[in-house]
Amino acid sequence: MAKKILEYLFVSFILAAVSILPGCRNREVPPVVEEDIPILPPEGFQSDYLDVVEGKVREGETFTALMTRLGMDHGQALMLANACDTVFDVRKMRAGNTVKAYYGSSLEYVIYEHDKIHRTVFKTADSLSVWNYSRPVETTREYADVTITSSLWNDMTAAGAPTLLIVSLADIYAWSVDFFALQTGDRFKVLYGQTTCDGEVIAVDSVFYAEFISGDDVVPAILYDQGDGGNMYWKQDGESLRKAFLKAPLKFTRISSGFSYNRRHPVTGKVRPHTAVDYAAPTGTPVMTIGDGTVLSAGWTNGGGKTVKIRHNSSYTTSYMHLSGYAKGIKEGVHVHQGDVIGYVGATGVATGPHLDFRVWKDGTPVNPLKLDSPSADPIRPENLAALDSAYIRYKHIIDSLTVR
Repeated sequence: MAKKILEYLFVSFILAAVSILPGCRNREVPPVVEEDIPILPPEGFQSDYLDVVEGKVREGETFTALMTRLGMDHGQALMLANACDTVFDVRKMRAGNTVKAYYGSSLEYVIYEHDKIHRTVFKTADSLSVWNYSRPVETTREYADVTITSSLWNDMTAAGAPTLLIVSLADIYAWSVDFFALQTGDRFKVLYGQTTCDGEVIAVDSVFYAEFISGDDVVPAILYDQGDGGNMYWKQDGESLRKAFLKAPLKFTRISSGFSYNRRHPVTGKVRPHTAVDYAAPTGTPVMTIGDGTVLSAGWTNGGGKTVKIRHNSSYTTSYMHLSGYAKGIKEGVHVHQGDVIGYVGATGVATGPHLDFRVWKDGTPVNPLKLDSPSADPIRPENLAALDSAYIRYKHIIDSLTVR
C-alpha cells in the first residue's frame, strides 16, 4: 500500500513540474491541415493536362483496329481487348459512335460513347484497364402550353418544348388529330416528365396528361396503364384514343394534293379523278400502314411505281404508291400491324417529285382518307374506370392551375 502511494506522489510531482516549464502552459496544438485531395471527374481520370481528339468509329472497324489507329501498339491493343472481359463486349462496338482519345506524351485514355449517358473508359498507358460510367441525369416534371400559329413543330420548338415531346404527342393523338390540318388557334397543353443530361433533354419519359383544344372541342389524353401492355391513353369517359386506323401513314410533312374527282394531272395535264391524298415528303421518309392487315401486293404498278396494297378487313383496303423501296420482309401475304413501316417515300412511276400517293377503299369504293371515320379500340375495363376518373381529376386540377388565361 505504501509503495502505491509513493508511486502516485512521484507521478503527480512529475506532471506538476512539466506543467510549469516554459512554453508548456496553455499551449495550443495547431490544427492539422490536410493537403487538398483532387476529386476525380465521373470518367475516373484527370483530363485537364491532356490533349483530346474526338472522332467516330469507322464502318467495319474492329476494336483493335480502332485502338491502333488512335496510337496503341497492336499487341497492347489485343491485351486491352482481352482485359475488357465482362466490362465491355468489343464485338458490339457500333460504327458512327463517338470516341474521344486523350494524349499526354502518348495515348493515355480512350472513351467510347454508347449513347448520351453511358460511357466506357479504356486506360491505354502503364497498366491496362477498363471501366464503365454513366453521366449524371436529372428527371423533372414539366408543363407546355402551345397555341398553333404555323405548325406543331415550329410552334412547339419556338416555345422551347423538346422535339421529343412533339413526337410523343404525334403518337398519342395519331388517331384523333389530323396534324396536317391544324388550324391557327388550336392549342396543346401537356404535363410530361423529361430526363436531362448536362442541360440537354435526352428523353421524354411520359406524357401524364394532355389536352388538344380546337374551338370548343377539347380532347383529353389521360395516361392510365391497365397492365396488359396495350393502349395507355384514354378520354375521361374511358374511350380509347387508339383507333382502328391512323390519321396519316407518315409524320411531319404536308399535303400537296387532296382527294378530288376533277383534278388536272401535274405530269400528263389531263383532267381526271384523283381519289387519293398526296403527302409531300423527302425521299426515304418511312411510310406506315394505317392499320392491321395483310399485304395484297408489293410491286410495280403503271403510273404508281413501287406500290404496297393492304387489305385490313372485309371492308377496307389501302395502297401506298411512288415508293422508293419496300421495308424488309414486305411481300404478298405478310401480316402487318398498325404503325409498321412498309416502305419509304420516293418518286417512282409517274411523279413530279418525292411524295406518297395514299388511297383508301371501303367495300371497293374510293373514300377520302382525310374523312375516314375510324372506330375506336376497346374502352377501358369497367373495374378501372374509377381510377381513371381519379387520375383525370388530379391532372385536370394541376393543368388548370398552371394555365395562363
